[in-house]
Amino acid sequence: MSKHSPIGIFDSGVGGTSIWKEIHSLLPLEHTIYLADSTNAPYGEKPKEEIVALSVKNTEKLLDMGAKIIVVACNTATTNAIKHLRSTYRVPFIGIEPAIKPAALNTRTKCIGILATKGTLSSALFAETSSLYSRDIKVIEVVGKGLVQEIEKGGKDSPKVEKMLRELLDPMIKGGIDHLVLGCSHYPYLIPTLKKMLPPEVSIIDSGMAVAKQTRLVLQSMDLLANTKEAAPEFYTNGSPSVLRSLLSPIADSFKIETLDF
Repeated sequence: MSKHSPIGIFDSGVGGTSIWKEIHSLLPLEHTIYLADSTNAPYGEKPKEEIVALSVKNTEKLLDMGAKIIVVACNTATTNAIKHLRSTYRVPFIGIEPAIKPAALNTRTKCIGILATKGTLSSALFAETSSLYSRDIKVIEVVGKGLVQEIEKGGKDSPKVEKMLRELLDPMIKGGIDHLVLGCSHYPYLIPTLKKMLPPEVSIIDSGMAVAKQTRLVLQSMDLLANTKEAAPEFYTNGSPSVLRSLLSPIADSFKIETLDF
């Protein structure tokens, strides 16, 4: 493994590109390989055993491609499978969890909202993190049912998604939240719409930059940070590349975006 081996990133579809953007911005010299497992999206409604199996499949594909570190850019895969991955493979893993801690520490109304998938909200790891930081505050958890599927179809700005979000946000707004935690890597693509719907005093929190900083920290500790630019980012999907290309626009033309069976 060398400094110029790639950073591998996988998600249950295209949403993890929101994490990739933060990593690429912070670590522009790094060669990155992104796997969009769109065929199996969303992971959030699958049983834990299947989530683990899919995470293993994606991990082994990235290891075959020479990954020096793997970013699990999926909240559901992190909360359900990362312990198994870390105990099975020698490569370091970076996970992503809903950013409950900053929301809980900074809330003024003592009420925060978490929008996530069923698989994340029902996981043991999420329950452990939530209980650690939310003892003295009210947490309104809402399953973003159907949102991932619409984003995977390219409908992040559609009237249908707007209607879905209004219904999902209603109990949070009525409950008086002042922080909204996005617990799915697809959801940052909804921030422009969310900002139009939420009261101006509500802060929206996602985990993208925290994941990028942790990736840099781990690579530094292992002396594996790239020091020259060796290769352009690569993106592979087992679904349609058109949505992936649209989310990466206008920089998509300079990247390799291909369909791959995995």
